[in-house]
Amino acid sequence: MKIEPNTRFPYRAITDRPDFSWPGGKRLAVYTALCVEHFSYGTGGGLPYSPGLDHPNSYNWGWREYGNRVGGWRLMELYEEYKLPLSVLLNTACYDHCPELIRAFVARGDEIVAHGQTNSEHPNQLTPAEEREMIREVTEAIKSNGGTQPRGWMSPGAHPSAVTEDLLAEFGYEYTLDWPIDDQPTWMSTKNGPLLSMPYPHEVNDVPMIVLHDGTASAFADMCIDNVAEMLEQSKRQPLASGITIHSFIVGQPFRIRQFRRVLDFLNQHSDDIWFATAGEIADHYAGLFPASGN
Repeated sequence: MKIEPNTRFPYRAITDRPDFSWPGGKRLAVYTALCVEHFSYGTGGGLPYSPGLDHPNSYNWGWREYGNRVGGWRLMELYEEYKLPLSVLLNTACYDHCPELIRAFVARGDEIVAHGQTNSEHPNQLTPAEEREMIREVTEAIKSNGGTQPRGWMSPGAHPSAVTEDLLAEFGYEYTLDWPIDDQPTWMSTKNGPLLSMPYPHEVNDVPMIVLHDGTASAFADMCIDNVAEMLEQSKRQPLASGITIHSFIVGQPFRIRQFRRVLDFLNQHSDDIWFATAGEIADHYAGLFPASGN
């Protein structure tokens, strides 16, 4: 069997990188990706909380809807309490479904990262023409509601197509979170110019840990703390970037928020050594140090 090569970026060992620091001389950058999503009712798609039930399935849809009605607000309050920023990975269907929630994130100064229209539809299920139109509509929705061009992208379901990166560069995106390949940003090649791949956690993420692997709230909190603690040690030798991914309908549940507070307590205890940023701020700093032309 012939193994097809990946042509987006070359292999480069983490031990073979130039040295640098994040702002303030920090060696570890940490961001939180909060996924705020909306799903179609009665058609399936998205994470299955009660697989096998016929649609309409109020149990499954209602589980996700809790995040928009309650969980998202509670997590916003939590991050405001700890004075930490968020990168909000947004399904733009939320602009019509729960606009008050999105306006509150924008008013807080959180970054809005494009996350498709809905997680009921993945780019890899679309034709290139359909995907181009979807990205165009998502981009225009964010611009019309926030007044600025979205800079970052995360595909619904973390499931980009073979042309997603080409289309993102075409529409002016600067970075993607679709590739869990590294602990530093990485430049990718597209047909329409360079695109930065930002470190994104597919494991330090409440979907695989809690939903897919039946992890407990306390185990997820331990995972987040252990990951940052170990990366703090590693960052003494080399600058690194770490993400934590949570969903409004998963960690937004009260008993999980109670455990997740331990994560934010740990982060604040190490504020002298961590640069707390958004994904976009991390991308900006790295691109300023290492422009695509130099890679």
